Amino acid sequence: MRSTFRHYAILATGLLLGFLLSLGQGVLAERSKQSTLPLDDLRIFSEIFSKIKSDYVEPVEDKALLQNAIRGMLTGLDPHSAYLIPDEYKDLKVGTSGEFGGLGIEVGMENGFVKVVAPIDDTPAQRAGMQTGDLIIRLDDTPVKGMSLSDAVKIMRGKPGEKIVLTVLRNGEDKPLKVTIVRAVIRVTSVKSRVLESGYAYLRISQFQTRTSEALQRAISEMKSESKDGIKGLVLDLRNNPGGVLSGAVAVSDAFLKKGLIVYTEGRMADAKLKFNAKPTDVLNGAPMVVLVNGGSASASEIVAGALQDHKRAVIMGSKTFGKGSVQTILPMENGSALKLTTARYFTPSGTSIQAQGITPDIVLENVRVSSKKDSSVARIKEADLARHLENGNGKKEKNTVKTTAKDVDKKKSPKSLAGTDFALYQALNLLKGLTILNARQ
Repeated sequence: MRSTFRHYAILATGLLLGFLLSLGQGVLAERSKQSTLPLDDLRIFSEIFSKIKSDYVEPVEDKALLQNAIRGMLTGLDPHSAYLIPDEYKDLKVGTSGEFGGLGIEVGMENGFVKVVAPIDDTPAQRAGMQTGDLIIRLDDTPVKGMSLSDAVKIMRGKPGEKIVLTVLRNGEDKPLKVTIVRAVIRVTSVKSRVLESGYAYLRISQFQTRTSEALQRAISEMKSESKDGIKGLVLDLRNNPGGVLSGAVAVSDAFLKKGLIVYTEGRMADAKLKFNAKPTDVLNGAPMVVLVNGGSASASEIVAGALQDHKRAVIMGSKTFGKGSVQTILPMENGSALKLTTARYFTPSGTSIQAQGITPDIVLENVRVSSKKDSSVARIKEADLARHLENGNGKKEKNTVKTTAKDVDKKKSPKSLAGTDFALYQALNLLKGLTILNARQ
């Protein structure tokens, strides 16, 4: 019986080898410039396939072996190429539209562990305190080491309402952390906005989707009508934005640029060499911009930051970005699956590739938290408080004012200062005010 099974296994692998060889001949016919297929390696593949079929402790279906072989080929290329079975491909398409189930984190692979690129705004992962750079080493009791990224993502998604415990390695922590997260349906609001002060607007993009540019245009229009002074300056917040759709990043960049190259891509195939240029419209009419970035700003975020920096359209503030400068193309397969393949690198208008380098901000900010300190000291004496002080000569006397002590201020229910809640945003707003003053004086 065993010899019969071996016979069928060898026959199956022989057919597989014949198929691969015929496939190789077809590829060679189309691409004569490429080298021939390595026959010795294909024979080894066939032999290993046969050994697994005949000697593995449990029977394994041919389909499973071939899927694993495909996954292995792609995993060995780079952290972003992957084979997506039909369910995974469906999830990917749903994710780009802005609604999907799971935890709410953008992840990649690093040294066999799942690395958090960025937690997505208003999701269970963000509320649970997940941070950019966290390495996930266990999913509940299951070690991540040796698991494919797609398998890890599949476990993390699960059913809404169910809990999962992530064991996390984090820089600065002496021991692994256990983070409990309740799965939910993730509805990503791509664009959020508000007026910080009259004339100064804030716009946050959490992820680039197909309709992000439309949402941005609406938000800016609403803020213009809300502020009596219009928009004198804008803070564009791309912190912890893991990227998304390339077309979304191009459209957002185009909204603030009147001309010039936004981004270009270079790859081996002709259709991987693309250039995107700006149309002659700036929704802010040249008003100054500050773009906030950090280590969680990746991919499409870096396209926007790089384009605005190279064209000197905005001041980039924060910390160095993630450094994902590659383009993935989704290639649907006949069986409903898809191939996510890295097909190009993208370059900023100045010709800089940020792959594994990132965007260096014009102004570097450390990740600090500012807390207020009560001032119990006696109020300082000014010139106007001195007896027999000279008048200013302008014909106006300074009115006597009521002195307010620190104790009096504490009694007032004033909102928390921006410096205390978001120091980077506070600094960006101050810089915007300075740029506005300089522009007015020119």
